[in-house]
Amino acid sequence: MFMNVKLTKFTKYVLDIMFFGGILVLITLPVILKLLGKYYSEAIDENFFLMLAIMGVAGVLGILIIWQLRKMMKTVLEESCFVYENVQSLNRMAVLSLVISVLFIMKLCLLPTPATGIIVLVFFIAALFSEVLSHVFAQAVSYKEENDFTI
Repeated sequence: MFMNVKLTKFTKYVLDIMFFGGILVLITLPVILKLLGKYYSEAIDENFFLMLAIMGVAGVLGILIIWQLRKMMKTVLEESCFVYENVQSLNRMAVLSLVISVLFIMKLCLLPTPATGIIVLVFFIAALFSEVLSHVFAQAVSYKEENDFTI
């Protein structure tokens, strides 16, 4: 149990770092894209504002996914993870992941790279995973509430 608590707290800290790091990346995104356009691909520079919009919206959605994970991790630390709020968080993460997948399909039309195709696939799978897990959690919450009323 002690190792499990340490791992849970470590995961919480990683999510915190990712959350604040994501905000920092989002703030510096225009500069990052300008540098990428200069040193990596002229296509980024040619489509700068469209790329900024796609990457910016995807970045905000990614931060929102991490926010939902942080909320869920809080319930784990409080030892009350089978609650309806986590079902809602998983549903939100499914929608956010699906939108990110669609955004990167749009990016694929502008600047096709194998990495972009992989990102589309990863976020589509994340959307499916979150949706399925939300149903599992909803069932667990239902069983828990039924059990609580029985006792």
